[in-house]
Amino acid sequence: MLFLCVIKLKNIGKHLKAFSLVLFFIVCSSFRANNISPIYADYCNCRHPFYIGVIDIKHDFKTQFLSVSIKLFTNDLEDGLKKTSGKYIDLLNPKNKAVMETELFEYIKKRFSISINHQTTTLDMVGYEKEEDCIWTYLEIKKSNQPNHLKIITHLLYDFLPQQMLIIHAEVNNVKKSFKLTNPENQIEFNF
Repeated sequence: MLFLCVIKLKNIGKHLKAFSLVLFFIVCSSFRANNISPIYADYCNCRHPFYIGVIDIKHDFKTQFLSVSIKLFTNDLEDGLKKTSGKYIDLLNPKNKAVMETELFEYIKKRFSISINHQTTTLDMVGYEKEEDCIWTYLEIKKSNQPNHLKIITHLLYDFLPQQMLIIHAEVNNVKKSFKLTNPENQIEFNF
């Protein structure tokens, strides 16, 4: 009797395995690409789910330099440069990095400015580098007086990304302040 029970259990095990395997294939085949929910499909088709950049501004008391670092998603920045210049743009593998820096700097100069203590300033390009899926652009203002008042005006990526947000951090004399701008908001003032 025990022998018959063991044989029946083995047969049930085989049937259960076969049923599980068939069920597995049915479930897997139901997840074809055209069955993905519209919300998820929209998410998959976009390059990234949000459009945000970071601007770091820091005044160095010893050197009297104001350094500016701008971090933007590479693909968004390349798209912006292509749309404004009409040229093919590849920030990651440029044929001529000096030409690419000039294109990038011209784009930023037209869409970003800082005034210090109510006086306009001139930004100098230091360079740019890749960090994962973003580009850091480095700028500086030489021999700037210690800022008591900073006014930042920016339209970076605003002309083609209506959902673009920019987080701005400013540090002067070890005092840090931050603010978020969402397109179409384009300016912020910091008092130190």
